[in-house]
Amino acid sequence: MIGWGDVYKVVSAMVPLYFALALGYASVRWWKLFTADQCDAVNRLVAYFAVPFFAFDFATRIDPYALSFRVLAADALSKLAIGLALAAWTTAVPAPGAAKDKAMSWCITAFSQVALNNTLIVGVPLLDAMYGKWARDLVLQFSVLQIIVYLPALLLAFETRRAWEAATAEVEDGDVAEIDGNTAAFWPLVRAVWMKVARNPTLYAGVLGVAWACVINSGKMTSASPSSTNLYYFADSLRWHIETPSIIEGSVVIMSKTGVGLAMFSMGNQPRPLSNSSLITGTSSAHTEYVIHGRCVVGLFVALQDKIIVCGAGPAILSMGLRFVVGPAATAVGALILGLRGDMLRFSIIQAALPQTITSFVFAREYGLHPEVLSTA
Repeated sequence: MIGWGDVYKVVSAMVPLYFALALGYASVRWWKLFTADQCDAVNRLVAYFAVPFFAFDFATRIDPYALSFRVLAADALSKLAIGLALAAWTTAVPAPGAAKDKAMSWCITAFSQVALNNTLIVGVPLLDAMYGKWARDLVLQFSVLQIIVYLPALLLAFETRRAWEAATAEVEDGDVAEIDGNTAAFWPLVRAVWMKVARNPTLYAGVLGVAWACVINSGKMTSASPSSTNLYYFADSLRWHIETPSIIEGSVVIMSKTGVGLAMFSMGNQPRPLSNSSLITGTSSAHTEYVIHGRCVVGLFVALQDKIIVCGAGPAILSMGLRFVVGPAATAVGALILGLRGDMLRFSIIQAALPQTITSFVFAREYGLHPEVLSTA
């Protein structure tokens, strides 16, 4: 039974986030306090410092030797099932052509909506308020895994689609006789994905954070029962006994504390309007900047449209259904299969129902793949 005290905890955790977003929106949209160049400076601060420090700070707080493998496996199982179902649907579409390309495109969009969550910015404060420290630690594990594994995998899907469309266009233009095994340009594809990943400082922050967490938690046991005392002392003797120096920890924390607020604030910023052609082709330098850094683009995109729900009522309802029904349902099935019950089961379902990660919209905007749909959830 959820009491009013629990509701208040959730509301008190979420309202400050959207207060920062509203403040950023109003400061530019109505009060005209920031120019486009100043918005760009804020976004650079968020992209290069605030969010990476925030990710590093929380990544160092996980214990890599005490991961909740069953919970993470349940989430991975649900993502695998969703991916296989979408791949099967795409494969069922007849031979290469417009229908095949459309199916592949919607497959990527649907997976982005169902499987990728805003665990770091929204999930940490929300689930910490609902369940406490253990939930915060667990959602951090989800966040680090998403940064290191799932988002690069999504990039691979986008680049594969781009290579497929290029190869199909060559065939239609008569430049090549057929699509052979080399047309997909495997190594250029790998290089393109790597270059995209290499420009994301949050990935570096996540990897470095996990590496440092491995160092400071090496050989440590979380508890020692009377029957495991000898094992505890043996494990403790293997520890490197390295702790984060207080000067470095303080430096990281002071930047980390700006992460959530600035990220939400910059999401509300509205830079100079772009023409409709630049919105479609992505030729605007301002657009490129916001796509690269992954901030503010949702508010930018929506504010430049004639209506808030850009894609229309039907696709919006479908989008919300994928995000808040299909995703949690798939996660619930995976969690039940792996034996999760009680708070662990509820936690898994709630984290799957979090708003989608901003990065999925960023990728969709950059690759021109249904950004109007991904802007709704």
